[in-house]
Amino acid sequence: MFKGWFGEQKTEFNLWFSLDKKLYHRFHDVIIPSSNGTTQIDHILVSPFGLFIVETKNRKGWIFGSETQSTWTQVVYENKYTFQNPLRQTHRHKKVLSKFLDLNESHIQTVVYFNGDSEFKTELPSNVLSYGLGSYIKQFNDTVLSDTEIQRICGLLINTEGKISKREHIQSLHDRYSSDTVCPKCGSDLVERTVKQGPRTGSQFIGCSSYPKCRFTKQIQNNNEKG
Repeated sequence: MFKGWFGEQKTEFNLWFSLDKKLYHRFHDVIIPSSNGTTQIDHILVSPFGLFIVETKNRKGWIFGSETQSTWTQVVYENKYTFQNPLRQTHRHKKVLSKFLDLNESHIQTVVYFNGDSEFKTELPSNVLSYGLGSYIKQFNDTVLSDTEIQRICGLLINTEGKISKREHIQSLHDRYSSDTVCPKCGSDLVERTVKQGPRTGSQFIGCSSYPKCRFTKQIQNNNEKG
C-alpha cells in the first residue's frame, strides 16, 4: 500500500511541475460512485482540452504486456510477477467518469504511467508511458470544453471528496467481483458461455456480454462451492 501511495505522490509532483496550474485542474485519489459499485482513480486533470485520467504504476524492472492480455508481467532479477492489465482499469474508469459527469467519452483521455525504474520489453500503446507524462498530455491542445463546463465538472469532483471512504470502496470491489450477473469491469450483463476448443471443450463459464470489447470471464461455482 505504501509503495502504491508513494508512486501516486511522485506522479502528483510530476503533474504539478510539468503542467500549467491555470489550465489543468488536478484531482488526486478520487473515488467515483456508479450503478455498478465504485471506482478509484489515481489522478484526474480537467482542462479546456478535455479530461485526463492517469493510472499510476510504481514498478521497476522489465515490463511485458499487450493491449489485449488480461495480465502483464514484471521481471525483476529473474523473478516474475503478474498484475492486472492497467488499460482495462482505465477503460472502466473512463466509462464510470463519463456517466458520472455526463460527459462524452471522446473528451476523456486515459494514460498509464510507470514511474518506477522500468523498461518496456514489448510494444505498448502510445498512452502507456515510463517518461514524458506532461509532454504527452500537452499534445492534446484542441479546446473541447468551455469555462462553464470546466467549472461544472470541477464542482462535481469537489463534491465527491470525502463522500465515500476507502473501506466502503473496498467493500464495493468485493461485492462487484462476487456478482454473477453484472460484469465488474464494464457493467454489462454476464452470460453463460461454452468453451469451444481446448482441453475444457464443452464446459461452461460466465463471460461478459460485451465481448470482445470486454473479455472478463469467471468460473461457474456450484451450490456446494457457494455454501
